[in-house]
Amino acid sequence: MFEAIAFYFFAALLLLSAVMVIGARNPVHSVLFLILAFFNAAGLFVLTGAEFLAMILIVVYVGAVAVLFLFVVMMLDVDFAELKKGALQYLPFGALIGLVLVAELVMAGSAWVLKPGASVVRAHATPAGISNTKALGHILYTDYVYYFQIAGLVLLVAMIGAIVLTLRSRPGVRRQVIATQNARTAAMAVDMLDIKPGEGA
Repeated sequence: MFEAIAFYFFAALLLLSAVMVIGARNPVHSVLFLILAFFNAAGLFVLTGAEFLAMILIVVYVGAVAVLFLFVVMMLDVDFAELKKGALQYLPFGALIGLVLVAELVMAGSAWVLKPGASVVRAHATPAGISNTKALGHILYTDYVYYFQIAGLVLLVAMIGAIVLTLRSRPGVRRQVIATQNARTAAMAVDMLDIKPGEGA
């Protein structure tokens, strides 16, 4: 009973937040509603036993992506009214895509209702006696360990490329030269002055 109440509560808030993301006039409010939608989706993941996905959703999407969106929107001061001027011409295409997605959801949901015995063959999220995090770690670091390492290398190369592309040399800015700092001796760093009484340096 409690799980059903929690499900409908999180689902209703998630749908309301998703509608407000695209319906809010202020882009900052849209990002805040997006964060609220992520939290409610994490609650739904917890109810289904996928606590690892819930934590990743909060840490990665709320802690990084959504906050990044919020700071970018607040700092760049983008004129969203100018960007939305030509959005109405894409409305029929967007409505068509929306209808296709709704039809797919109805077909997927009706398959479990119309097909007898479908609920029996439904796979569980995790094997019995193993937590969701342990099951994911076992699969990730045994069956897909090479793909995991390749994805890490791709992300590392992308991060280095982003740093190199944004690293520009500007005139008049003093740069750090590590070799010169390491070669610096005490005699180069300290000046010994013989100051006589009554005189300044």
